[in-house]
Amino acid sequence: MMGRTLLVAMLATASAAPVLAGPNETPGIDRREQRQEERIQDGVRSGALTPREAAKLEAEQARIRAKEQAMKADGVVTRGERKELQRDLNRSSRHIAREKHDKQGR
Repeated sequence: MMGRTLLVAMLATASAAPVLAGPNETPGIDRREQRQEERIQDGVRSGALTPREAAKLEAEQARIRAKEQAMKADGVVTRGERKELQRDLNRSSRHIAREKHDKQGR
């Protein structure tokens, strides 16, 4: 009896782990955030972004990360929340491009 209970408990844990981990992970969003951070740093290194522009873009990225963490807090990032994060990242990407190519520099 003890062996059977242990087996059932192990199977329940093993089958629940992927379900609990999956909906809260956002690997595509995390990659985009990383690439956008790299684009900002490249702009700073090349002189395409002024310190003020870089600070503004970094603050925008921080707001997106905070929003993502808030969405993850309940354990599930829904499809709608993912779309909202993608929209925010699209807007941020446009801001980065605009600031890097606005003919301002250090």
